[in-house]
Formats: sequence, C-alpha cells, structure tokens
Amino acid sequence: MEYLKVQGEDGLVRDVSSQAILNTNNKEYDSYIARRDAVKAQKLELERQGRELTQVKSDISEIKQMISILINKQ
Repeated sequence: MEYLKVQGEDGLVRDVSSQAILNTNNKEYDSYIARRDAVKAQKLELERQGRELTQVKSDISEIKQMISILINKQ
C-alpha cells in the first residue's frame, strides 16, 4: 500500500489505491475513543436518572393519593 501525506494535517495520509484518508496518529485516535465512550456513559447515566426520577414522581403521586384517602376517611 502506498500512502501520501495529507498537506497541512499531521497524522493523516491518503491511500493511493482507494483514495481513503487514514489517521495514523494512534494517540489521537485513542483520545477520540475515550471521549466517545465518556459521552456514551454520560448519556446512559442521564437516561438512568430520568427513569429513576419518573419512578420517584410516580411514588410521590401514589403517596399523595393514599394520604388523600386517609384524610377523607376522618
């Protein structure tokens, strides 16, 4: 495989046969993967917290109904 350096871009080369741009900077790639995984983990955590908040709201509504029933019985 023959590669040509991409002008003005360190760590990028063009594959002559396929014309694909390839990243040869492993440190930069690893950094990208770490950032992507961190964003994904944060999104999953926010979704979990949203489900938990929905459950807490439901529980509070149920408790309020129970209190209302008890008050009306008196």
